[in-house]
Amino acid sequence: MKAMKTLEDLLAHELKDLFSAEKQITKALPKMIKAATNEDLQEALQNHLEETEQQLARLEEIFQKLDLPTRVPKCAAMEGLIEEGKEILEEEMEDNVRDAAIIAAAQRVEHYEMAGYGCARTFARHCGHEDVAELLQQTLDEEKAADEKLTQIAMEHVNAEAMAGAD
Repeated sequence: MKAMKTLEDLLAHELKDLFSAEKQITKALPKMIKAATNEDLQEALQNHLEETEQQLARLEEIFQKLDLPTRVPKCAAMEGLIEEGKEILEEEMEDNVRDAAIIAAAQRVEHYEMAGYGCARTFARHCGHEDVAELLQQTLDEEKAADEKLTQIAMEHVNAEAMAGAD
C-alpha cells in the first residue's frame, strides 16, 4: 500500500475502498434478493442494486476526474460484512426471521458505506474538489435513504411477522 502523506492520498484510499465495496455489493445483493420472501424487502433490495450500479458509475467518473486507477485492492471490511450476510443466508430459519436477518445485514453494509462516503466527501471538500464532494454527497444521500427504507420495512412488516412466527 502506498504511504498516505496527504489528505489527497487519504481521499484516494477512501475512494478505492468504496469502489471495491460497491463492486462486492453488486455481487451480493442478488443473493439477498433471492433469499428474501417479503415483497417490499425484495423490491427495496432490487432498487438498491440498480442504485449501486449508478453509484459505481459515479465513482468511475470521480476516478477519471482525479486520475485514479479503477483497479483497486479488495475492501476487507466489506468482504467481512458480506461473509457474515452469507452465513445468515445459509442458516436454517423461518422465512420471516430470515427477512429480518437480511435487513440487519444490509443495514450493517449501509452504515459502513455511509461512514465511508461521509468521510470521503469531507476530504474532497477540504482538498478543493467540490465537484467530487457533490457526487459523493449524492451517493451518501442514497445510502441514507436505503437505510431508512430498510428500517421502515422492518418496523412496518418484517419484525412483527418474525415475532408472530415465534408464537
